[in-house]
Amino acid sequence: MTFFLERSVLMDILMTCLLLIVALLISNIVSHYIPLIPTALTQIGFGILISFLFRGFSLEIETEWFLLLFIAPLLYNDGRHFPREELWKMKAPIFGNAIVLVLLTALGGGWFIHLMIPKVPFSAAFALAAILSPTDPVAVNGIAKRVHIPEKILNLVRGESLINDASGLVAFNYAVAAVVTGYFSVHEAMVDFTYMFIVGALLGLFLGLFIAWIRFSLRREGIHDPAFHSLLQIMTPFIIFIIAEDLLHASGVIAVVVGGIVHTLIRERTETLIAEEHVLTENIWSVFTFILNGIVFILLGLNIPASMKATVESPNISNGIAIIYVVAIGTVILGIRLVWAYFFGHFQYRSSQFREEEKPNAVSVLLQTLTGVRGAVTMAGVLSIPYVVDSGDEFPERSLLLFLAAGVILFTLLAATILLPLLSRDKSFEGNELDTIDLSEAKRKLLLTGIDAIRHEMNDENEAAAFELIGDYRRLFHQINPGTRGASSIAFMDNFIEVRHVGLKAERNYIMKAVDTNEMDIATFDSFEKALDFREEALSQTAHAGMLYLIGRMKRGFYRLRRRKQKYEEGQIVSRRLADFQIKSCQAAIEALNEFTLSYNRPDIVKIVISDYERMIRSLKRPKFTYHGNQEEHKELLRIKAMDRERAKIREMFETDEITRDQVKELRMFVNNIESVILQGTTE
Repeated sequence: MTFFLERSVLMDILMTCLLLIVALLISNIVSHYIPLIPTALTQIGFGILISFLFRGFSLEIETEWFLLLFIAPLLYNDGRHFPREELWKMKAPIFGNAIVLVLLTALGGGWFIHLMIPKVPFSAAFALAAILSPTDPVAVNGIAKRVHIPEKILNLVRGESLINDASGLVAFNYAVAAVVTGYFSVHEAMVDFTYMFIVGALLGLFLGLFIAWIRFSLRREGIHDPAFHSLLQIMTPFIIFIIAEDLLHASGVIAVVVGGIVHTLIRERTETLIAEEHVLTENIWSVFTFILNGIVFILLGLNIPASMKATVESPNISNGIAIIYVVAIGTVILGIRLVWAYFFGHFQYRSSQFREEEKPNAVSVLLQTLTGVRGAVTMAGVLSIPYVVDSGDEFPERSLLLFLAAGVILFTLLAATILLPLLSRDKSFEGNELDTIDLSEAKRKLLLTGIDAIRHEMNDENEAAAFELIGDYRRLFHQINPGTRGASSIAFMDNFIEVRHVGLKAERNYIMKAVDTNEMDIATFDSFEKALDFREEALSQTAHAGMLYLIGRMKRGFYRLRRRKQKYEEGQIVSRRLADFQIKSCQAAIEALNEFTLSYNRPDIVKIVISDYERMIRSLKRPKFTYHGNQEEHKELLRIKAMDRERAKIREMFETDEITRDQVKELRMFVNNIESVILQGTTE
């Protein structure tokens, strides 16, 4: 019988998980066809629908379990991907929003709630305002995919969410404890918060380094299984959170964030050696976070009806008054954020010595305000409010507090969904738009950077490996968007053909000069001309280029006839080895291209063509490569150098605002995939 009950419980858990995943998949399909509604709002709606369809269905998760299962891995992943340069550059507004604004929201919001609803004690009102202070960037990210929000504001919301969960939960727990026990000490609260924050950060640093040391030690012992190391990375936030919360009673939230940042710092110095593992891990994380983010909002929707039920059915308060309370509290909470954003923004602008900060305007302040959406942490925290206090009495107005929290979450989500798209169309907002390049162009720049790095490292010992690796990069270069004919692709091909023609023209000038000075016989000249004609014909992709090619060929035909007649009359022919002429023609093309680079707006394309000519010269000088040592080792070292330069190029493009934060993620994955493709080609 015991076995049957255990199996029944396991079956219920399994069916619940399957139901949540099915709802998650359907909600994303719906969001695809109704893009105006953010995915998070759709998922909340599905959660509410499930709660009505399955009357007996309920799923309550304790706050500690919720933080462990959902918040810890999500924040760890955010810490892994948040750019540390931006984190440091925006440290003042991030910590201001995450700590000072949380305290202002808790005090100001708590005072307003108690003033508006006197039957709610100040400590309980303070608890509600405190748990309403953490922001949820997941919903904002969903909205940002459909409307343009400045990268700076998105980074601010993402950065403060890494910390304000901890500060909001600490303030909430102390407020709830004050209600339950009737005792509260500001001094003890400040000491405990400082302890939890500092110890949590130090523990995250230590455990992040310790787990990285374990991974490297295992590799030294010969354990290189990518699946094993990927699983160890996925388990890291859970390990850090449990040790921080249960053993040292520190902030697990801060610990996992610091652990994620430490992981990124270590990864940037080692991922060239273990790219296969990183590709696998990133793929697992993408699926894992997709599931967690979706289920969080479905759970939120599941709990909203139950949280509101008692208040809706209560005869002591009308539904209209309860909704007015929600709108008023939501407006005040966002209003506090608006006032803080305005004054702190002006303070930053005036205190900036070199006026590096932009002067805040009405639109930017409103955008920063509306992106402060409340979400899952608020719901998880408010559901943990106990039913009774130490005296045995019921927790004051618990059901009303749950109703107000759920209502404010929906209010902030709806406000962001409706108003953010309207604000994004404001003309004063256009100046904030980043002058970024498209992803294909950024990928091409990375490949060119890799080729350039290989060329600089090339020597007599590794040239065979270098040419092979450059060939791999060139194939990848031409595979990017091979079937597209967008404006950027057309412009690139036009520029590429133009540069090729410059090189061909220089080669023709050289061979004509060689014939005129009797250095080349007419038979060799004809061979060269046929080869150059073939190459030029391959570049004649348009009608205009094709016509120019035909006219040029006719002119060259008359020139060959004239020179052949002169040669026979003079009878003076100096014969040379064909390879010598080919080398000199390539050198002439390189000289012409180097001069052309000074006045051309696409030096990256010129570098590609020059690289081709240099490769031809080396191969002509040494038709059969002399292998020095293990060329695979040379290729591996060159590949590592190239990828280091590519990652540095990503950081450079991000710092100069050429690419966005989301593009940084895509390009890092692209660099890892380059390695996978090259390694696979080597293996095959």
